[in-house]
Amino acid sequence: MSETQKTGPLPAVLCLTDACDRPETELFIGLKKAGYDVDVMCNPKGRNYQRLVDEGLVVQPMALPNRFDKGGTAAIKSQLGKKQYDIIHAYNPRALACGLRASKGTGIKIVAYRGIIGNVSFLNPESWITFLHPRVSRIVCVADAIKDYLAGINLLGLRLPESRLQRIYKGHDLEWYQDEPADLGEFDIPSGAFVVCCTGRNSPRKGYDVLIDAFSKLPDDIEAHLILVGDMAENKELRAQAESVNCSSRIHFTGFRRDAPAIAAASSVFVLPSKEREGLPRAVIEAMAYGVAPIVTSVGGMPELVVDGVSGLVVAPKSSHALASALERLYRDDSLLQQLGRTARERIASDFHTSKTVQQTGELYNALAGKL
Repeated sequence: MSETQKTGPLPAVLCLTDACDRPETELFIGLKKAGYDVDVMCNPKGRNYQRLVDEGLVVQPMALPNRFDKGGTAAIKSQLGKKQYDIIHAYNPRALACGLRASKGTGIKIVAYRGIIGNVSFLNPESWITFLHPRVSRIVCVADAIKDYLAGINLLGLRLPESRLQRIYKGHDLEWYQDEPADLGEFDIPSGAFVVCCTGRNSPRKGYDVLIDAFSKLPDDIEAHLILVGDMAENKELRAQAESVNCSSRIHFTGFRRDAPAIAAASSVFVLPSKEREGLPRAVIEAMAYGVAPIVTSVGGMPELVVDGVSGLVVAPKSSHALASALERLYRDDSLLQQLGRTARERIASDFHTSKTVQQTGELYNALAGKL
C-alpha cells in the first residue's frame, strides 16, 4: 500500500476553467481515474464540455466574462458550500480572481496556472488579485521559461518565493492525433511540393512578417510554398507584405480552420517565428505529434520543446536571415528533414505525455493537502 493510500482519501479539487482544450480535459479525466475527487466548473460552449459531462466531472456550467464577474463568483461560492474542497485549481486569470474572492475566509489552497510569459508585475493592480495574491499557494508554469520569468519579477527586493512556482508541462498523447493529412490541393499547392506551414493567432509578437521576409529570401531554385493558417488572413498589412514579394503566388492564407493540425500534418516543415512571450505552443506540439519537423525561435518555452538539431531547429527571433537559412537547410537535406520529424514525434510521446502531467499534478495536490 502506498503512502498516499495510508493517509485516507485523496484531495478534493475544484477546477475552474473556460472552454478547456484536449490536454486540460484529459488531465481532469486522468486525475479522476487516478482516484482524485475532481469537480469542474467550465464553459458549456467548449468543444470538450460534453466529454467532461459524460465522465461525471462537471458540477456546474460557468462562463466568466471578466475578473470581477459577480454571478460567477457567487456560483463558485455556492459550490464551495456544497462540499469540502481541499484545493481550487484556476486555469485562467478570470477564474483565479473569482475563485480567490469566492473562497475568502476558507482554508482552501489556491493553485494558479500560467501558460505564457509577461503581463505580471508588482506595479500592476490586476496582478495582485490574481498571481501575486498572497493566498495563491502555487503557480503551475507550463514551461521552465515561465517559471524563470516569474521568479525574476521584483520590485525593490520584493519577489515571488520560488517555493510557490512549479513547472508542469501540459501533456499530450499521440493517439489524439490520428487525422488524415489534409489535401493541400484546395489551396492550389501541387502534390509533392515542399510546404512550410505556420498556424496561429493574428498577433504582432508571432513574427509572421519575419517569416514572409525569410521566405522571400530563399534562393530562386527553391520552389517552396508557405501556408499561413489562422485569422492572420485578416491582417491587411501582412497580406500586403505577402503580395509585394517576388514569390507571392506561393504564399497562401487559409483563414481560420478547424482542421489546422491536418494541414500541418500534410506539410514538410512547421514554423513558429515568435518574437517574444511564448509558452509551450500547442500548434508546435500538434505538428511534432504528426512527425513534422519544426523550426522555432529561441523564445519562451520553445527551446524546451524543440531540441536544436535533434527534434527540430531553433533560430534567433526577429532574424529573417537565420530563418531562411534553416528553411534552406531542410529543403536541401531530406534525410535530416525526415530524421527531425521522427525525433519530434518521439519527443512528444516520451517527454510530454499526459500521464506525466497527471502524475505531477496529483503529487502537487497531495503535497498541498498534506496527503503525502
